[in-house]
Parts: sequence; C-alpha cells; structure tokens
Amino acid sequence: MSITATELKSNLGKYLKLAEHEDIFITRNGKVVAKLSNPNADRVAMAKSLLGVIPA
Repeated sequence: MSITATELKSNLGKYLKLAEHEDIFITRNGKVVAKLSNPNADRVAMAKSLLGVIPA
C-alpha cells in the first residue's frame, strides 16, 4: 500500500494497525520516502528462509 505523508499524518492510528499486516510506503512529492512495517514480519520471513538449511 502506498500513501502520502499528509494522509499518514491525518490517520496515523489507522495505518499503524494496517502496518501489522502489510507494508505501507509513505510518499512525498510522488517519491517513496519511508516504509512502515511490522518488525516481527522480517523475523518470521528470516526463520522461514532458514527451514531446511539448519539441521534439526
């Protein structure tokens, strides 16, 4: 999902909840300037990528 910085400022709570489930890209003047995401999602993705690589 992509939103403007102004939209984020106006509806921060809404986008914080959405960021728990999907990445949100914040734009200013049409350019992506930031990404709002769930920090645990990166850990889960990393753990899944290691399945089968690390012996049990």
